[in-house]
Amino acid sequence: MKMIYNVKDKPKFGQLIVFAFQQLLAIMAATIAVPMIVGNGMSTSAALFGAGIGTLVYVLFTKAKSPVFLGSSFAFLGAMFAAFSGAASAALGYVGLIIGAALAGLVYVVIALIIKFAGVKWINKIMPAVVIGPIVAIIGLSLAGNAIGDLSKVNYTAPVDMAQVQAVEVGTINEDGTIASSYVAINDDGTVNESITLTPDENGNLTAATQPGSPYVAIICGLVTLAVVMLCSVYGKKMARLIPFIIGILAGYLVATIFYFIGKATGNAALMVIDYSALINNFKVIGVYSFIAMPDFSFLKAFGAFGEVNGAYIGTIAAAYVPVAFVVFAEHIADHKNLSSIIEHDLLEDPGLSRTLLGDGIGSMVGAAFGGCPNTTYGESIGCVAITKNASVSTIIVTACEAIIISFIAPFVAFLSTIPSCVMGGVCIALYGFIAVSGLKMLQKVDLDDNRNLFTASVILITGVGGFILTFGTITVTTVACALILGILTNVMLSKKKKAE
Repeated sequence: MKMIYNVKDKPKFGQLIVFAFQQLLAIMAATIAVPMIVGNGMSTSAALFGAGIGTLVYVLFTKAKSPVFLGSSFAFLGAMFAAFSGAASAALGYVGLIIGAALAGLVYVVIALIIKFAGVKWINKIMPAVVIGPIVAIIGLSLAGNAIGDLSKVNYTAPVDMAQVQAVEVGTINEDGTIASSYVAINDDGTVNESITLTPDENGNLTAATQPGSPYVAIICGLVTLAVVMLCSVYGKKMARLIPFIIGILAGYLVATIFYFIGKATGNAALMVIDYSALINNFKVIGVYSFIAMPDFSFLKAFGAFGEVNGAYIGTIAAAYVPVAFVVFAEHIADHKNLSSIIEHDLLEDPGLSRTLLGDGIGSMVGAAFGGCPNTTYGESIGCVAITKNASVSTIIVTACEAIIISFIAPFVAFLSTIPSCVMGGVCIALYGFIAVSGLKMLQKVDLDDNRNLFTASVILITGVGGFILTFGTITVTTVACALILGILTNVMLSKKKKAE
């Protein structure tokens, strides 16, 4: 694929700022989603800082030759939950996050050292185009559900008078035997009112909220975003073609804002899909912290709890994190093979898989010390490189710096969190679609008339699209990893026919 800006190219300073901000928007939603899902007081701004610092470490180890941003990894969600559920205190849970990321990073370091001496030719042998192409396609397709789910998602929430709500506490038993409590609203006929969400505060008092916005309005905003991104990419002049996501997100945000104020003026809550509460809450009390705020770094929250660590807890953390690291290793190879095909330069050879693994592993260690989340190369970032044809590593470096700086600017973090999910859903349709198509492009030179190749590609695509996963206790082997393992086994098993011939 012909790039407008190649890896070593340096756009003008003003352009760099804009290009980097576009990359940041592409990875933002997923990066801050991980700490939001895990909860336990994890900070989204600290995760953003951790992603930025982790990316700089990665760039350093890869000699500024690999244009991809590292963001919070979803693969480690189960492990992160285990770190908190196995801890006697929240502070110890944060210690567990740091230790877990260090153990996972250590796995990468060990594999990198092995590859340094063994080389990468064996990887190319067991992962030829017929294996890696469908796997890259599956990475994109496996994310399709997230994009479509976001496309119709409503963010606006309206408070509900608790006097009008019948609340019931529900207990569920976790895999480790502990009981998790939640609350549901009950209708007069005894059925659950799924439109009302009940949330306890610090004192145990419940607040009720509902999302009255129409998913159809959300879909309109998302599709407007997608349309603007496509039009800018195809028909735009040079600058518009380089920043289609910024223009698309601004267009979708504007449409959502117009709907919001029309709904506000007419009393039609169905038109309200955007939630401005983060911005409003940020300025409820005007002070220094309304503008500049230090993120709640994980190492600060863990401070004082390192003495509580014992062998049993470390064993729990190791069992949760280490196996996942091997799963993410497979995805690391697929991501870098995909990026290599896009920039037409083999990153597994130069700077070398050992260096990309070291950058990813040590970047995760450093990033988790600040943000709590292990990092991984982001498909959204790779998709952004492919669509904008901007492979400049300078852009990635500035993106990382922007992530670090923005994590301290409270109004900016608050504003970014108001970008509606439906708008990002429209963007992600393009991003994930490009990942899937770039994988399928790798199959162009594969002889699919040969049954060996046909079976290999078929096994990967069907197990991947079908969502095949394996779970062993708290360890989940992801769809991508399962499809890759089955694809490699199929290819190795059927390659004996070629040797026999």
